[in-house]
Amino acid sequence: MEAKAIAKYVRMSPIKLKPVADLVRGKNLNEALDILKFTPGKGSEIVEKVVKSAAANAENNFDMNREELYIAEIYANQGSTMKRWRAADRGRAAKILKRSSHVGVTLREKE
Repeated sequence: MEAKAIAKYVRMSPIKLKPVADLVRGKNLNEALDILKFTPGKGSEIVEKVVKSAAANAENNFDMNREELYIAEIYANQGSTMKRWRAADRGRAAKILKRSSHVGVTLREKE
């Protein structure tokens, strides 16, 4: 039995989110939430929100015990990229890439 939560089109680059996801992969739920709470940066807030959502799904939808949960899978993949242009010197245009991410978490109970 597993519970999942996904946040799509998060307006942050996956390069900033992947190190945060690596910190909590395989950890107990409570330990992972403590790590995310005290990790600086906006990326930890986004990952923490998705982990809390997966925990709520596990408790309410699947009647899983919160104390037995651990993070089985976590990922921060690249989503769509918004392409914008900025004026550059000599009448040219410079490309700006505004990247987004998809963050997913899967929780399972220890056996």
